Amino acid sequence: MTAINIMCIKWGTLFGPEYVNRLYSGVRRNLSRPVRFMVMTEHAEGLHPDIEVLDLPVEPYAEPMNAALAVANRQGAMRKTSLFRPGLVPDLEGPVLGFDLDVVITGGLDEIHDLAPGTVAMRHDWTEKRKGRPTGHGSVFRFDPALHGFLYEDLAANPYEEVEKARGSEQRYTSHKAMDRGVFTYIPGEWVVSFKYDCNPFPGNYLHAPRLPAEARVVCFHGRPKMTDALSGYTGSFIRYSKPCEWLQEHWIDRARADLGADWA
Repeated sequence: MTAINIMCIKWGTLFGPEYVNRLYSGVRRNLSRPVRFMVMTEHAEGLHPDIEVLDLPVEPYAEPMNAALAVANRQGAMRKTSLFRPGLVPDLEGPVLGFDLDVVITGGLDEIHDLAPGTVAMRHDWTEKRKGRPTGHGSVFRFDPALHGFLYEDLAANPYEEVEKARGSEQRYTSHKAMDRGVFTYIPGEWVVSFKYDCNPFPGNYLHAPRLPAEARVVCFHGRPKMTDALSGYTGSFIRYSKPCEWLQEHWIDRARADLGADWA
């Protein structure tokens, strides 16, 4: 049986190895097929031995890209595009399902992986959708390196112009590039949900603990609170206040430790 390719990127030290390990556990527990899990990083310490490490490159277009990002005040925001480089993994076959590290897997992923083959798939960004704009959200993304090399090549050819056009947003760059070529699909919103918008919206967050929607397969902790904030409750913002989240402990930590052992999760 052909393995499903999973990728994420970890640069710097903001997220420790446990974030990668728990994501690996969540993915493999929620797919019906074998998993090939890859992380691009310069810090491989503490990663589970079954995780394949890809070197974090210094891209040849890094200087003009970073200059444009500085103008947009979005330093580092386009690093994920390194995952799109053709030939990044020479023996890789088939599509790739990618994740940010600030997500928690809570349900089956097969349908997300298999959705609309041959297209780039992302969920509609919550804010952009509310404003009537067509932009994908980058926390969960599915692409095929054999078909979508333009996601890397267009940026490499004109880094300053592409970053400027995307206003420093990787998810805007990725989704709009695919839309322009007619190869974009939205992942259903009920499958990929936001903790702050879908699980713990204001003002109900003051009345009850965060709720896990029935159809949620991935919960995104974009912005604040992050997972570590939400576990025991969050008071950093009036609107984003959160009571302790019991199901987060189960899906993010307890099940991963039962799967991998306490040393890895």
